[in-house]
Amino acid sequence: MQAFTQLRALAAPLEGRNVDTDQIIPARFLKKNRDALYKDYLFHDLRFDAQGKLRPEFVLNRPAFTGAQILVVDENFGCGSSREGAVYCLADFGIRAVIAPSFGDIFFNNCLKNGVLPLKLAAQTILTLRQTLTTIAERQHQANELQISIDLECCTVQGPGISGALPFSIEPFWQECLLKGVDELALTLGYRADIEAFERAHHAKHSWLATSSSDRVLD
Repeated sequence: MQAFTQLRALAAPLEGRNVDTDQIIPARFLKKNRDALYKDYLFHDLRFDAQGKLRPEFVLNRPAFTGAQILVVDENFGCGSSREGAVYCLADFGIRAVIAPSFGDIFFNNCLKNGVLPLKLAAQTILTLRQTLTTIAERQHQANELQISIDLECCTVQGPGISGALPFSIEPFWQECLLKGVDELALTLGYRADIEAFERAHHAKHSWLATSSSDRVLD
């Protein structure tokens, strides 16, 4: 996974509550190989019409939001069935963070496991961000006017229409995983020496607890 420390990037506002995982990746694509085409399945039935042509009105198809790395969405984003492919699509499309008032629980955790930051802010703040991004895109503007800045080290976010740097929260474990660009297993293995030192000290102090070879420190 790519490490996530600070990100200043183009942000796209996506309207609609309860955008479920079937809208993020329709079920018929779930058995597809995760190859160079996988990103094309993201919001497939919203991005493309029945003839496979791009729908110009869809936000990610608009020139102002081409190359967006941040999505600003509405409540309960990623609800519905459990499908990790929804996050694969986002990541492969280039989305590094999704900002919402709330998320589907499984989707939220899948994001963290795959290097996509699910960032929660107050609903009114989210609404202001989406409205401001939409307004700016409808007039002549500089590209940086549509950018949002996220600092994962300091847990702050800045963007158009909001005053100053707003704090957000994330569990320290997942913050460390994202900052280092590693998954749960890799992070745990990074502490192997500490774990083994603890085990040796524990067994030395409580040797009577070691009843079989399986209780010994791993070789």
